[in-house]
Amino acid sequence: MTKVVFMGSPDFSLPTLRALADVYEVVGVVTQPDRASGRGRELTPPPVKLLAQELKIPVIQPEKLRQPEAMEQLRLWNPDLIVVTAFGQILKKDVLYLPRFGCLNVHASLLPRWRGAAPINAAILHGDEETGITIMKMDVGLDTGPILTQRSIRLTREDTAGSVFEKLSHLGADLLIETLPDYLSGKLEPVPQPEEGMTYAPMLKKEEGQLDFTHSAEELERRARAFNPWPGAFMDFDGTLLKIHRAHVEPEDAKVGQRLVYRDQPAVGAANGLLILDEVQPAGKKPMSGKSFLAGARHWA
Repeated sequence: MTKVVFMGSPDFSLPTLRALADVYEVVGVVTQPDRASGRGRELTPPPVKLLAQELKIPVIQPEKLRQPEAMEQLRLWNPDLIVVTAFGQILKKDVLYLPRFGCLNVHASLLPRWRGAAPINAAILHGDEETGITIMKMDVGLDTGPILTQRSIRLTREDTAGSVFEKLSHLGADLLIETLPDYLSGKLEPVPQPEEGMTYAPMLKKEEGQLDFTHSAEELERRARAFNPWPGAFMDFDGTLLKIHRAHVEPEDAKVGQRLVYRDQPAVGAANGLLILDEVQPAGKKPMSGKSFLAGARHWA
């Protein structure tokens, strides 16, 4: 049976690891170290570690994959194939060329569009009509390797980064399992990526969630969906942070940045329209509808 090492960290990786373990011999898992999180700053294991422990698969958590002890463990596992899904570290040549079938990446975009760390967010933010999964053979570049298979989904006006994340995590697992038999048997050869249409999606920063109402209302609406659930879209409300989970656009004129009430909902003037706040979360409170928020926000308008 083909021996596989899996590399991944967040929830997005879980369906792929589970699917691989059902079909192949997963001899080891490499994931990120436990990180401090939450108000108590307690060390929290990455989701992939918890699933690997449940599946009784050995786990290592190197800060850097190039550490000698990590490389030694990889060589001891002696995998035929390495599968990578949202691992969070760049693989060097000594890892890429270790397995006889190389390293495959389950990437959440239709490469060459949206190489990089945040492809799902970028697709929504830029108004793409579709996105999808690419199974690619990794090389030394950042998401530049040749393509094995791709599958697309349509993006809707209701999609958030969270909902697309969920869809693509399962689509990626399914497509990988469909792709592997032909790849491992030599029937499927990787095809080089075209350079035309290449775009890059850098890692998100928390401050990018702040809405700038000099931009178009359409862009701000997409930003609210693209940054839901993280880092979240937000605005200042009288010195406090107001998160905006869902919004829509109305083609009405208002002064940029002006807060007003539009058909019993909170709204803010932006370039080329009004941004209507459908669901918000005031500081220290739970998410609520815009109408519920207005009931307690007397100084909104």
